Amino acid sequence: MIIKVKSLTLCKKSSKDKMAFRLKGLILQKNQKMHLLLLGSGGREHAFAYKIAQSSKCTKLFIAPGNPGTSEFGTNVHISATDFPAIKAFVLENAVKMVIVGPEAPLVEGIFDFFLEDEDLKNIPVIGPSKVGAQLEGSKAFSKAFMIRHHIPTAAYNEFTQANLQEGLDYIEHQKTPIVLKADGLAAGKGVLICSTIEEAKAEFRDMLDGKFGDASAKVVIEEFMDGIEFSVFVLTDGKNYKILPTAKDYKRIGEGDAGLNTGGMGAVSPPPFVTENMMQIVEETIIKPTIAGFQQDGIVYIGFVYVGLMYLKTGELKVVEYNCRMGDPETEAVFPRWKNDIIDVFESTVDGRLSTVHIDIDERAATTIILASGGYPQDFEKGKVITGIADVKDSMVFHCGTKQDGNGTLLTNGGRVLAVTSLHEDWKKAIELSNESAAKINYEGKYYRRDIGFDL
Repeated sequence: MIIKVKSLTLCKKSSKDKMAFRLKGLILQKNQKMHLLLLGSGGREHAFAYKIAQSSKCTKLFIAPGNPGTSEFGTNVHISATDFPAIKAFVLENAVKMVIVGPEAPLVEGIFDFFLEDEDLKNIPVIGPSKVGAQLEGSKAFSKAFMIRHHIPTAAYNEFTQANLQEGLDYIEHQKTPIVLKADGLAAGKGVLICSTIEEAKAEFRDMLDGKFGDASAKVVIEEFMDGIEFSVFVLTDGKNYKILPTAKDYKRIGEGDAGLNTGGMGAVSPPPFVTENMMQIVEETIIKPTIAGFQQDGIVYIGFVYVGLMYLKTGELKVVEYNCRMGDPETEAVFPRWKNDIIDVFESTVDGRLSTVHIDIDERAATTIILASGGYPQDFEKGKVITGIADVKDSMVFHCGTKQDGNGTLLTNGGRVLAVTSLHEDWKKAIELSNESAAKINYEGKYYRRDIGFDL
């Protein structure tokens, strides 16, 4: 079912409510059963919907805008995740008591602040950080400065714009190769280039400042290359307390053997078998604790997920590659099936400051996710291809990333990343086998997926 909602024009309130007042109101409402609104439309949001629908506190789930997969767990609403006036109208008309934000765009544009500053919305919690907190993802330069300021280990860097282009070219001239170039702003996970030569780096640097990634690359961060293996740590925080969720490793490159262009992610394994308890202790002490302490020291309101992308260097060091202000995709599709808690109960504890009392309960089985993409992705690709075979998948979960239905209910491709196939098993290698077997049962013209997810573990 799809509900269409008209936008309305609102005057922004100028006064700010203190978080303490807001939290007081939230505490008084805890343990109620609720109408909930989830923002987003991808595989991550399908995994969120799957998890939220299991909560005993969810009486009705709305997803804006959602996809054919999310409609299995709630009601899709024809509203953009960044149309704040329309979201306000819908929340008030449908007695929504909590808003959960999946993608980064609404967070970077300030939906948390929009709710907090609005007299009608101020006591409705938003799971996601403030606009300033979301700059950890919204601006690579902001993120790097935060890490340096709080002594969080990361790669050496510098930042440049068109105004100091020549300085940037001179800087590149004196760097060791490979050289990492990052668009400062949001670029759908594709704004990172690894250049093998000085000449390539200079050419790409110019192209980026000329608009290769639109406004996202109006500023470019040039970063030291880190040689190692990446993995992701996910943290839920109320701004003071935190809980660490299952770790994961995703695979960004389009080609097998990690070749080719970067994508939004072609697969994930949770947990990565090389991540030891000792490594996680180091991560917690040197990265997670300083990050949460940094929020408090900088006065950053942060209620939600922190994605910490880490590099385990060949030297044995652990350094931060990047922060995201939300859960990852496709990592969520691997992490959430392992997370056994009632997610809304945990969110309530997060917004009212009780997160320290929560025990995170994890399924010890491994989860593996394989992304089925459209042919040509991450470059030009066609949409509208008929999808078949999902009903034949019995041993895996299938999350919709980029799909739609036509007027007859036929399922069609509608994005570069189309479906995520997730399997659970005590043996992560067996889980990968199951995901590959299930992926093979699904068909559409141009289907492409990596058959080597987990090859380097």
